[in-house]
Amino acid sequence: MKKKVLSLVFAVVLTVGTLTACGSSASTGTAETPAAETTAADTTAEETEAQGGKITVACSATPHAEILEAAKPILAEQGWELEYTVFQDYIQPNEVVDSGDFDANYFQHQPYLDSYNEEHGTDLASAGGIHYEPLGIYPGTETDLSAITDGAVIAIPNDTTNEARALLLLQDNGLITLKADAGINATILDVEENPHNIDFQEMEAAQISHVLSEVSFAVLNGNYAMQAGLNASTDAIAYETSESQAAQTYVNIICVKAGNEEQPGIKALVDVLKSDDIKSFINEKYQGAVVPFED
Repeated sequence: MKKKVLSLVFAVVLTVGTLTACGSSASTGTAETPAAETTAADTTAEETEAQGGKITVACSATPHAEILEAAKPILAEQGWELEYTVFQDYIQPNEVVDSGDFDANYFQHQPYLDSYNEEHGTDLASAGGIHYEPLGIYPGTETDLSAITDGAVIAIPNDTTNEARALLLLQDNGLITLKADAGINATILDVEENPHNIDFQEMEAAQISHVLSEVSFAVLNGNYAMQAGLNASTDAIAYETSESQAAQTYVNIICVKAGNEEQPGIKALVDVLKSDDIKSFINEKYQGAVVPFED
């Protein structure tokens, strides 16, 4: 009798399966049809119905967490629970995705990710571009680029990626000329022509907004400008346009471990973040300080 009971229990265990969704939680389904009689069509239908679960995202506060918050109810309607955690630095969000503690992160652009992968030996990848935040040239003690004084001081970010963006923006506005091959790797050493003898003050990007009253002009990242109550489209003298090399290059992405780009939860997240509803949210809330990326 005991042998029969044990055999029955063992058989039942073999027929139980767990469908794992993207993230730390799983969605399970109960099949009424015995496993041996399940057809391929039945399996496909069951997998479709079982999609859903938790998606965990590491992000920056502005604007990323705000955009994710707007996406939560849309994803919930599709059966996905979006859980995001705000980080204050640019290292941990990649570490927690690489370790598998989070499904994705949303805070960086591809050039930064490429640099991070190279430096840390990681294999993280983009699952899709969502938005870009235009760099802007903001007035300080001077307000007119066309009347810039000789020897004007311009504050620019000192990190490699954003310094290049700042210099490209200054070049686009006729203030300097860079070496032809400088591109997105430009530094102040690549300034070939500087007719106004601009004095470049390289600073931590987060600190630039605090010295606006001390410099002639300043080039600010979109997120730091927003934190300072500034908007590229209304307060900047000039800013990166959607057609610029920088805007196309520095698109903020959803980042995952390579190979997870097609996971159902990740695809659902990217699709929602690129949806018309979220594009409208971005345009209405940020008024040009954050711009949806168009593939």
